[in-house]
Amino acid sequence: MPELPEVETTVRGLAQRLQGRRIARVQQNRPDLRRPFPPDLAQAMTGAVVTSLGRRAKYGLIHTDRGRTMVFHLGMSGRWRIDPDTPSPHDHLVLEAGGHILALNDARRFGSVDLVDTGALDAWPAFAALGPEPMEGTLTAAHLARTLATRKGPIKALLLDQSLIAGLGNIYVCEALFRAGIAPTRPGASLSGAALKRLTHCIIAVIAEAIEAGGSTIRDYAQPNGELGYFAARWQVYGREELPCGACGGPIARLIQGGRSTFWCPNCQK
Repeated sequence: MPELPEVETTVRGLAQRLQGRRIARVQQNRPDLRRPFPPDLAQAMTGAVVTSLGRRAKYGLIHTDRGRTMVFHLGMSGRWRIDPDTPSPHDHLVLEAGGHILALNDARRFGSVDLVDTGALDAWPAFAALGPEPMEGTLTAAHLARTLATRKGPIKALLLDQSLIAGLGNIYVCEALFRAGIAPTRPGASLSGAALKRLTHCIIAVIAEAIEAGGSTIRDYAQPNGELGYFAARWQVYGREELPCGACGGPIARLIQGGRSTFWCPNCQK
């Protein structure tokens, strides 16, 4: 599934073609993705000027001068294609703006598109309970200390809780915990202040580096311009079961937590 860095990379790519442009055409090639398209999507977006683009957690935001925001989620394998050479049967939503064609391509159709009043975004059900973004200035060790003080669940599972931190996914949690030297099985409430400071720093650093690298390429994901993200080349634990740890030389281990694979180094993470 595209995670926060992949969505951020997507939004930045779309902004180069959409921001300040008027949407000339909206074409829906099917009625739904994971759920139906908004019934007034074409009417609301055709002729609207895109004032800005943004991201909240793993959702992309396309704001317009009509006070409406198109909110998209890429699901498992969704991506936007910019000026594709040929149409694809999986291009389910197509926008034309400023002479560019932007196609939302989603083979598995686990993505979604919604229309929300821009002024009501914070109260929209999908956003209302989200925690802070894992970026510098919004995520702090003090926030983690407050929210983890009474939480006895494993820290890996807690970091995937979107009400604690918005947008973190499996890959980047595994990588941040490794950098911080924290075992994924540690109870959240057991982490010291020093450990929480390390963890906060490592989460922010991993996310920033992944965005700079264009994200990680998994299955069908690619950037809007078709290029592949290369942060996967920097993975230190994720997907490296039984390979030697780059820090200690011991084997990377894998365990299942909450139905997801966790990769970690039992020697380096305590």
